[in-house]
Amino acid sequence: MIKMIMARSRMRRIGMAWQKGLIKKMRLHSYSSKVIMSPPLVSLDLPDVWTHNSSHDHSLPPPVCSYQRSATVIDGKSIAEGIRSSIAGEVKRMKDSIGKVPGLAVILVGQRRDSQTYVHNKIKACEEAGIKSVVSLFPDDCTEDEVLDALSNFNEDISIHGILVQLPLPQHLDEGKILDAVCLEKDVDGIHPVNMGNLAMRGREPLSISCTAKGCIELLIRSGVKIMGKNAVVIGRSNIVGLPTSLLLQRHHATVSIIHAFTENPERITNKADIVVTAAGVPNLVRGSWLKPGAVVLDVGTCPVEDASCEFGYRLVGDVCYEEAVGLVSAITPVPGGVGPMTIAMLLSNTLDTARRAYDFT
Repeated sequence: MIKMIMARSRMRRIGMAWQKGLIKKMRLHSYSSKVIMSPPLVSLDLPDVWTHNSSHDHSLPPPVCSYQRSATVIDGKSIAEGIRSSIAGEVKRMKDSIGKVPGLAVILVGQRRDSQTYVHNKIKACEEAGIKSVVSLFPDDCTEDEVLDALSNFNEDISIHGILVQLPLPQHLDEGKILDAVCLEKDVDGIHPVNMGNLAMRGREPLSISCTAKGCIELLIRSGVKIMGKNAVVIGRSNIVGLPTSLLLQRHHATVSIIHAFTENPERITNKADIVVTAAGVPNLVRGSWLKPGAVVLDVGTCPVEDASCEFGYRLVGDVCYEEAVGLVSAITPVPGGVGPMTIAMLLSNTLDTARRAYDFT
């Protein structure tokens, strides 16, 4: 505990020093610095570096808990299969009616094995649903212009209705610039600033919503979990998962708190939540003591942990210590087999919707 407090204190000191330095530079170029004291928002951005300490160690035995129950395991794989089957039926109806099918383009940069696996699974899902798919592969050392040229071609291709840039990108590429180049109407990942802004604003409807965020809400609804009026905690604030999930929960009238690497007393805040969605990417970050008895937990984290007994020498674990949580909460998603399959199903759903708009097909 002392080490954790010291580490967080050090992170804040580094963050404050970095922030002050950048703010000072930004003010030199700000015409409103004498009128408005608030700095540009981008100057406040700090990387979320989660402190990995002994309390997150997956090898620790679970603490003794007097509250024991058998949680419902939310089978995301089974739910996703049902959704994908319905999508395949709609794609067939579209093809039979107008002779057209939805088209998805994926851009993959580099040789990351996890990214290659994710793309493979997405393409396979497209084939099973009857959706056209195209993949553009680039080496790690490709130029930004090469990626932008591919995006431009897909933007202009009328047979492509959805474009997905597989993240993360190599550090030498400007992720924001590349994602902004995706045509708004083809942003099936829901991370275009206009889509994100419309998600945040009441009375607005984004063209597409983040696949993972949309999948999480779909899991809650299909599992009969009440969202309106409930206290929800989202752990992690990434643009692709944490932020859109928190916004979407608010649109469903939950009271939402966001936990990030600089949050003080995250355990105390999370322990009050009726719904917990965690996407920090830290193995076993969330222990049983973090969770309120009877809470519903959606674990988006997918982390490889070395395990010699497994076929490939590792196993996948989530952000939540599953063994501790399963006897405490009312419902939980497993890793793997929980949120992951739903993300792919929502990608297919978003691609189908963009094609429907393009062809005015109902």
